[in-house]
Amino acid sequence: PVKSLSGGEKARLLLAKLMALPSNLMIMDEPTNDLDVETLDLLQDILGEYDGTVLLVSHDRDFIDRIATATVALEGQGRATAYPGGWSDYVRQRVLTDDSVTFDNAKARAPEPVKAAPKPKTNALSFTEAKRLDQLPDLIAKAETELAKLSTLLEDPALFTRDPVKFGKTSEMVAKLQAAMSALEQEWMALADRS
Repeated sequence: PVKSLSGGEKARLLLAKLMALPSNLMIMDEPTNDLDVETLDLLQDILGEYDGTVLLVSHDRDFIDRIATATVALEGQGRATAYPGGWSDYVRQRVLTDDSVTFDNAKARAPEPVKAAPKPKTNALSFTEAKRLDQLPDLIAKAETELAKLSTLLEDPALFTRDPVKFGKTSEMVAKLQAAMSALEQEWMALADRS
């Protein structure tokens, strides 16, 4: 029964039900609440492939950065402004177009120096990148283990004469594994530098 489900399970069920219906417009209010990591990633993938329009209200700035193609900011005094991109793009554009000191209020009092908003972390890792950074050491260790096994097999001096096909395939696998391991290590170093 649905009443026996937890909040996160109910949210996943509701999302599954929504995604099963044909539509070209979805309005979602805080869809990331109570979602676990896997469901959050799945939601991101599904919304990324959705052909229609999604109106999304969320306080999850990272999720907005990963999903949004436009951000509508409610800027006070009944004014809503659309900015292309996600949250970080909005912050950058808002700093560039800050018009909080106008001619009318400048006459009434001396203008205060405009404080620049803190620069958003452009190098900060997204949720998916942080998750990948956590996975990479295990992937590298698995590749090292497999490489050690294959290297031990190649250390047999009689392998080439006894089974040249196996020797050739093992040599190819070692080369591919070394290239893959090198790529994983470079990816890990790049992500670790940004974290």
